[in-house]
Amino acid sequence: MSRQTDMTEVELTISPEKAFFILMKAREFDAKVEQTDPDAGSNPTDDHSVDVLEENTDDSTEQELFFAVDALNEDEQADLLALTWMGRGDFTAAECSEARQAAMDVSDKHVAQYLIETPLVSDFLEEGLSMIGYDGEDVKLDHL
Repeated sequence: MSRQTDMTEVELTISPEKAFFILMKAREFDAKVEQTDPDAGSNPTDDHSVDVLEENTDDSTEQELFFAVDALNEDEQADLLALTWMGRGDFTAAECSEARQAAMDVSDKHVAQYLIETPLVSDFLEEGLSMIGYDGEDVKLDHL
């Protein structure tokens, strides 16, 4: 599958840094798997820290992602939805304005929960950002 490279002039409300921060939080959340051995009792060095990928009651990854999205204003959340839908193939880069309008028109404004429940959301965000010319390697994410 070839990447779409329609670098249409798009002005986002959300900064690329915020978008990529949320993308990385979503990637952390997507990587979580069901806990297989709750009483492993092993040392992270011995098990190559694989337990970090397991969901547990102390894990705040989902909460961090939820709060990061929920803290955005309505326009920034609409940008995230539009980028997700573009990356999923629902809209092209040339249709970014239409995607943003569709996101603004969503009557149910539970954007954070919607994104958390969207499988592959980090991949969709990455593809959506790429479609409009943003590459994660070009964005400084010093706070990660």
